[in-house]
Amino acid sequence: MANRILIVDDAAFMRMMIRDILSKNGYEVVGEAQDGAQAIEKFKELHPDLITMDITMPEMDGITALKEIRKLDTNAKVIMCSAMGQQAMVIDAIQAGAKDFIVKPFQADRVIEAIKKTLG
Repeated sequence: MANRILIVDDAAFMRMMIRDILSKNGYEVVGEAQDGAQAIEKFKELHPDLITMDITMPEMDGITALKEIRKLDTNAKVIMCSAMGQQAMVIDAIQAGAKDFIVKPFQADRVIEAIKKTLG
């Protein structure tokens, strides 16, 4: 069975890019969210195997959403997505329980490598 992935990013273009990379590599995108609050709701509803989470979003940022999701499920697998120059935020995200991070603009091979490593 294909791994089920939730994509969280406030930019529709970025969600489309990740969706494209994932579906070409045999992953099933079960849902998308555009902010952290939506991500939590979608997580409860869909129970994805993995979440790709943007760090900087309106309403609720990715690190706050990550912490909330980890409260719901300590085994939740989240890969953070960051723009260049967000190292401090990436460190915060890893400390909050993120399994890995990928940098924008996305490189397909790096995205797939992070997902394979995280899903084991």
